[in-house]
Amino acid sequence: MATESAQDLVGALEDILETERAALLKGDVDAMTRLAENKERLIDLLNARTDLPHTELIRLHDKITRNQSLMNSALEGIRAVAARMSEMRQVRQALHTYDRSGSIRKIINDAARQIEKRA
Repeated sequence: MATESAQDLVGALEDILETERAALLKGDVDAMTRLAENKERLIDLLNARTDLPHTELIRLHDKITRNQSLMNSALEGIRAVAARMSEMRQVRQALHTYDRSGSIRKIINDAARQIEKRA
């Protein structure tokens, strides 16, 4: 790998970034995991180089930023699903309502508990 030109390294990293983008759009976490180590290695090799043209660095930066934005959006989606699932679990266990005086009242669903204990 040490004998590869800067252009070869840039091309290899661009290929990985495009594959990573496709995996992000498909939600293929396994593919992203497989790509991560090689991507990191190529970035380390490129960071050690001093002969990279500025235009190449800008193009790589743009692609990395694009993928990072997609990754952040995917993580936000995962967090939203986890929060919604937690809310649904809480609703199954107990219902919070207000009584006539405006005080909060908790109604515990004992049937849900019994079912969960048996499951």
